[in-house]
Amino acid sequence: MPTALITGITGQDGSYLAEFLLDKGYKVYGLVRRCSSPNYERINHLLDKITLVDGDLLDTSSLIRVLQEAKPTEVYNLASQSFVGVSWKEPILTGEVTGLGATRLLEAIRIVNPKTKFYQASSSEMFGKVRETPQTETTPFHPRSPYGVAKAYAHYTTVNYRESYDMFACGGILFNHESPRRGLEFVTRKISHGVARIHLKLADKIKLGNIEAKRDWGFAGDYVRAMWMMLQQPEPNDYVIATGETHSVQEFVEESFRAIGIKNWKDFIEQDERYMRPAEVDYLIGDCSKAKKELKWEPSVSFKQLVEMMVASDIDMLKKQI
Repeated sequence: MPTALITGITGQDGSYLAEFLLDKGYKVYGLVRRCSSPNYERINHLLDKITLVDGDLLDTSSLIRVLQEAKPTEVYNLASQSFVGVSWKEPILTGEVTGLGATRLLEAIRIVNPKTKFYQASSSEMFGKVRETPQTETTPFHPRSPYGVAKAYAHYTTVNYRESYDMFACGGILFNHESPRRGLEFVTRKISHGVARIHLKLADKIKLGNIEAKRDWGFAGDYVRAMWMMLQQPEPNDYVIATGETHSVQEFVEESFRAIGIKNWKDFIEQDERYMRPAEVDYLIGDCSKAKKELKWEPSVSFKQLVEMMVASDIDMLKKQI
């Protein structure tokens, strides 16, 4: 039976990946930090099917112990300080967890079993101030946030361990991917949740930062499938995973309000300087032709379907709470 260890299993991607791997017949281990108030909300329905193990990306010895215990055939490193906005307030922690955390995990794998396949969750935020459009696997990086810098470090570390130690280590350069399980601090979920609150007469405004910023948004459930596909290839490589379409934050807002039958969205949006980034990434759009050709991967959920899914889910969730 194939065995997977997922770091960040309690997050959006971790929960979808755990579901996907269980359906594939995997034994799934999830790395969790010991803390006073664990948040298992996204994986509550999986707790009787997976095995949670205590460990920390800040502690190499704990990673070695977990790898010796779980004996995974595949490791998916999804854990990070994953919110770009917070990385400006906590740049050192972001570097320790998101950047050096990947290095500690790769080093632990090298020590315990270098034949273990490794997936690193790289990010389109590494491109930052983009040099070319659309972005491919060979586009130079120019990250514009401590998060993007840390992700670039982790990505190059993954490449370095692959080339230096002949390890099966892949970097998935994933563009923005969303779902009803996205954290409320992310702009897409902030919008869908805010629209749901307005629909249910629980609020009358949504405060946002730069609504002109453009992103390539896909569905998280599609993207975890690509992660798994990378580790099934005959040779390790890096892949851009994206939809190839770009939409602005404003378009996400418009589509969200359209889902509840409101056209005059401007009446409900208030721009707030507090949500502006010190340096903005303006135009991210991915070219996933390599993934389409080699992995035979295609996104299955459209932008419109994604927005409608998120708004409907938040309306249902809020109705249960009222």
